[in-house]
Formats: sequence, structure tokens, C-alpha cells
Amino acid sequence: MSAPPRIMYRGAANPRQAKLIVQPQGVTWVQFTAMDITEVERDRLAKLEGLKSGGIDPYPPRQQFRELRILAADAVQKVAEWQKELLVPGDEERQKALHQGIPEVVAIMGRVIVRRVMGKASFLQLEDVSGRMQLYARIGEDSLDTSSFERFKDLDLGDFIEARGNLFITRTGEPTLRVNAWNLLSKSISPLPFPKEEKLTDGSVVRHSALADPELRYRQRYADLAVNPEVRQIFVKRAKIVKSLREFLDTHGFLEVETPVLQPIYGGAAARPFTTHHNQLDQDLYLRISFELYLKRLLVGNLERVYEIGRDFRNEGVSFKHNPEFTQLEFYMAYADFTSIMDLTEQMIRHAARQVLPDGVAHFRGHVVDLTQKWQRIPLREAILEFTGLDYTAYPDEETLEDAIRKRGLNANTVRTRGKLIDGLLGDYVEKNLVQPTFLYDYPRDISPLAKSKFGDPSTVERFEGFVGGIEICNAFSELNDPLDQEQRFIEESIGARMGDEEANPLDEDYLRAMRYGMPPCGGFGMGIDRLAMIFTNNDSIREVILFPHLRKDE
Repeated sequence: MSAPPRIMYRGAANPRQAKLIVQPQGVTWVQFTAMDITEVERDRLAKLEGLKSGGIDPYPPRQQFRELRILAADAVQKVAEWQKELLVPGDEERQKALHQGIPEVVAIMGRVIVRRVMGKASFLQLEDVSGRMQLYARIGEDSLDTSSFERFKDLDLGDFIEARGNLFITRTGEPTLRVNAWNLLSKSISPLPFPKEEKLTDGSVVRHSALADPELRYRQRYADLAVNPEVRQIFVKRAKIVKSLREFLDTHGFLEVETPVLQPIYGGAAARPFTTHHNQLDQDLYLRISFELYLKRLLVGNLERVYEIGRDFRNEGVSFKHNPEFTQLEFYMAYADFTSIMDLTEQMIRHAARQVLPDGVAHFRGHVVDLTQKWQRIPLREAILEFTGLDYTAYPDEETLEDAIRKRGLNANTVRTRGKLIDGLLGDYVEKNLVQPTFLYDYPRDISPLAKSKFGDPSTVERFEGFVGGIEICNAFSELNDPLDQEQRFIEESIGARMGDEEANPLDEDYLRAMRYGMPPCGGFGMGIDRLAMIFTNNDSIREVILFPHLRKDE
């Protein structure tokens, strides 16, 4: 076995200031680059070394005061309750007790975000997940010794600390922790771009964010979350959305399941997949584009109501409402059709809105959207006719329909199938106008290969899409459970793929085998959690509601 490579440093006395540049002949060479480290970071690294040489671990393995810890918001509430109890007009003894503090000893842990040094006293503001708390320390018997106080004064913005003491109210009425002991929990090397706060004459505070560039915020989401509390609230609200959807489905008898992310055959949506390879099995696999075909296999196995919340992956363009990986909810319900799924969807979204939004009303793109009201239900044909003046049912094939579209000066989809032309009209002229909750139903068969045909109209299927705030958020249909019809549609999709349709579904023989055992009549539903989060949080970009959105390579 060869010896490990020697590590040599060029131009840097400290390995933390070095950068790997080349590995010739088993020797790892590193070289200091002036641009790699700022003056502020140099100063903080010097502090770090000073702490270590003084016997202080800047990244200790545990917190000494963890048993005493309370959240900042709970501390503020505790002070407010105590103040209400003691604040009796004319009682000087109680007034004095307000500033002496609560006898109970507690601990606060968090990040230093504000620092003020005033001679032999020092004030800090600490932020944790619940909010902020002011800390006060001074040299004295009831506070800190000289060494501890000097280190307290020397803390940097961004450092994590724990502080122990008792709560009191300052002369200016600020709930505060009087510190009698503290420890450094994590030393910050790179300074965070904290916002500047300006107090106006009316007492309100305006925050001027130092980290406002969207591209930089997405690339450094950790910094974005650290300095922008409103961004943290987006993801708190998103988590509540997912929780409320789970609660609703669980209480309606659905079973949450997990299906494969790596699939030998992709399907269940009109989308291009990502391809990967399993080395041991020497097998190409696909990241799933949908859960649908696996969830419907479970209906064959007598699991009558199933759902899954998880990631899907689609190799498609990026836009304000598309990300290559996104979170999807799909559920399937035996002995249901698309009308009963409409009813269930309306109830589910209403439940989520009431759980997450104060009054069940969303504010999105300048619109007030009432998610508690009854949804409009409009046939797709009528919606397109209203906004384009074109009745597509009068044109039975793609040639005549495309000709009619062009004669009216409307956009024609580049993929010449009748269903895609109709879908293009929906996307270009109808969708943006559907602000209040709306279902459009009765879709073309050739863009709905897994949906059941409408009785008496084989060119139309029992399918609906839900729209809120001018964007589509969900898709559902009466599921096709005729294995022979399904096989024929897969064959038609295969022909489309050979003619250049990159979003056509491949033929899945195992799914057809499952259907031949018998699949109960059922309704299915899919919804993008990210888009619902956009509406609930009033964000016009999907990147704002995904913690780590996909971005172009940073050059």
C-alpha cells in the first residue's frame, strides 16, 4: 500500500489560510491566495487562535446550561406575566422589584446579532428560532469577572453563545437577561451581512437588508436564513402546509406510503426524466417523474386509499413555477371518480388555508384570494372559448385546429397534436385569468393517457385541473382501469415518442400486468406543494419557497 501524500504549504503559515492548487507526484501543494480571506476574517482567525491558546474551546462538544434553557419568546412572555403581576400603581416596592429581576435562573442560547459596549457594561441581542432577547453584562459580584467580561465585550456578530442569569426589565422597559455566566458555543469566522435597522420618529423600525440579491440569497441560503427572519417564516409556513395536508388525508382514511425514487421505467406524467446508472447491476434507471403508476399498483393490492408526499424530478426548463426537483402530493382513492376528487380537493385546500392563514385568505400577485369559498367549475371548452373566441370542438383534428388558431392570430404549439394545441391555448390565454379557485374539467384524451374517457365522448376524458392566483396547482382524473384500453394508449404514446415527443410515456408492462389482475374504479390527484406554498406565502417565484433551488453553475 502506498504511503499517504505529504501535505506542504506554500506562502501560508496557517493551513486555514491555504488553498489546494495541484497534486503532482503524490505531494499535495497548497498556496495562500490573498483573495481567499478578508481582513475581518484574519482578525477573527486571530481571535480563534487566541481563545485556543487560552485554553478555551471555541467549538465545545456540549452546552453547560442546556438544562436551564428557555427560548427567547418564552423569556419575553415570562417577563410580561411577571410585570403584569407586579405593576401596581403607587407601590414603590413592587416597582423596585421590576428592575431587580425574577429570582429564577434561566439560560438563553443563540446567535449574537447586535452588540453595544458602554464602559464597564455591555449589551448584546441574541436571536434563536423564536425571536430575540437582550443580554446585559457588567463587571461585578452579581455578574462577570474581568476576564469573562472582556471576552464578552470582544464577541463578534454571528457568534453563538449560551448565557445564564435572571430576567429583569431595564429602565427603558426592555426585557433583558442579566448575565452571571456565559460560554462560547461556536465562533463565527465570516461576517454575516446583517441588515441595518432604522428607527423612525413614530417608533416603527425599518430594516434595510444587506443581503437582498436573489441569486446570492439562493446560493447562500444559510446566510439568507440567518439574517432575514422573514425568509425563515416562509419555510415555517411551508412546513405547516405539509402538516395540514397530512392531517386532512390521515383523518379521511388515507394511508401514507413510500414508492421507489429510482425506477426502471418512468411514467405518470408528460415529462422528460433524469437518467442514472446502477454500477453493480449494470442497469440504467430513471429518477421518478411521478408516483402515479406505483400508487395505483397498491389499489390493485386492496389498499383503497393511499397517498405520498415526496420529491419528483423532471428534466425540463426552469421558470418562476418550475424547478427540476419539486415536492409533490399524490393520492388515489378507490370507488371514486373525478367529481368526488374535486369535492375532496376543495375540502383539503380549505382545511390547509384555515390551518395556515389567519382568515383562510391568501394575498398573491396583488390579488386577494379567498380559499374558503366554493370553487368555480368550468368545462375547459367554455374557458378557452371565453378568452380566445375559439371553440376547439369545431375542429376535430390537429390540422384544422392549428389553421383556425393561426387565422385568429393566436400562438400555435410547435408540437402538432390536437391535445397539445388545446393545452397551449389554456396556458397562453386562460390560466393567468383564473385568480379565484377554479376547476377546469373535460380534457382532450391525447394529452391524458391515464384518464378514463367520458361516457359517449371517446375524445374527451374525465380530468380536471385546479387553478389559484393565475397558476395551475393540481391535476386529477377518473383513473383508467381497463388494461386493454391502457395498453392501446401506451402504444399510441410510443408512436408519439418515435415521432419526436420527448414527454411521451413509455410502455410499462409490469403496470399492465397489475391492471390485468383487476383495478377498482378510482380517482387520482396530484398537486405541487411548492406552488401552493408560493400562493400561501405571496411569493411569485418557486425559488423563494424551495430551500435550495437548482441554479446555473456559479462561474
